[in-house]
Amino acid sequence: MKLFDEAINILLVEDSHTDVILMRKMLSMAKTPNNLYVVKDGIEAIAFLRKEEGYEDVPRPNLILLDLNLPRKNGKEVLAEVKADDNLKTIPIIILSTSDDERDILDCYQGQANCYLTKPISMKDFKQQVELIENFWFNLVQYPQGNED
Repeated sequence: MKLFDEAINILLVEDSHTDVILMRKMLSMAKTPNNLYVVKDGIEAIAFLRKEEGYEDVPRPNLILLDLNLPRKNGKEVLAEVKADDNLKTIPIIILSTSDDERDILDCYQGQANCYLTKPISMKDFKQQVELIENFWFNLVQYPQGNED
């Protein structure tokens, strides 16, 4: 089942250069065409999503991959801001964090995160996690009409 006529647009909000490289590599091997956009902190994420200065021509993401431990504005703050914005709140957000703390997980789900995943340590597990994200979020999930600009 192909849900996207064109490539899926993914916004990765991640300050770890290593994690960005790994995600780029894994998504480049995905069967579903995708465009990965990367910002390194929460302030840049909000600017990207609102198409503010420097981001006027970026597409609306179909999916956000959000780290929690970010500089300037953390992932929980970004989550709260996105879910409070009527123009952005329908964009699914997957939390990708090194934290498996129950408080973080609960806070994110209470903040309306669509999914919470703990970042795997091994390359094999990371690859498997990205494949599962692709299979579910790219190929099975139905998105609302009008979720594009």
